[in-house]
Amino acid sequence: MVVANAGFEDLKLEADKPLVRAALFHEATIRCCYRWNKSPHVTWIMNIHTTNGTTMLSLVNLSNNLMNKTTELTDGVTCHLLFFKRVRLNYTGLYQCKLNYNSLHIFTHGTFLQVYKPLQKTLNLSESVKNSIITAEGVLLLMCVLIPGTMPLCKSKRLNELERKKGREEENIYEGLNQDDCNSAYHQIQRTNQQGPYQDVANCGEDIQLEKP
Repeated sequence: MVVANAGFEDLKLEADKPLVRAALFHEATIRCCYRWNKSPHVTWIMNIHTTNGTTMLSLVNLSNNLMNKTTELTDGVTCHLLFFKRVRLNYTGLYQCKLNYNSLHIFTHGTFLQVYKPLQKTLNLSESVKNSIITAEGVLLLMCVLIPGTMPLCKSKRLNELERKKGREEENIYEGLNQDDCNSAYHQIQRTNQQGPYQDVANCGEDIQLEKP
């Protein structure tokens, strides 16, 4: 963006990163870049939103935790870096570069820094315990897959055994019958039928003697 204010005709502001998120007590870097043939004095400004909806400007105090670095990129682009070694919750806000040259000053677009607390672990488990849990889950999953598949096989195997057992019992019934015994019984019945119904009467007549008158 080219600034059209008097004295800033040659100034072109580069696009700033809108948002930077950083975990609590971690590092963060914010930058502002511009093209200008002048060498302005640059200060970092922090915009803090108050509870009543207003914005309060605060000058960023550089210390061992916050450092300002200047780097010159290609094509005449100059960037200022605001480096945070360990961010804190009260560092959350909109950061802008204020360019001062003689009696003129202008603000860059700005970058909002959001500091958040990372989720803490509810269970502090070692790597060996994690590996054991993963292994147990794998075994349980394998059992859940194999057991339903083996049940139909076991059922089919039991049915086959019952059918074979039934077949063996039927074979044992026929094996218990002797063919010779069956033939002898058959011939005995035949002889009985051939003798006729008068055989007993004839036999009885031989033993009985009639009295003479």
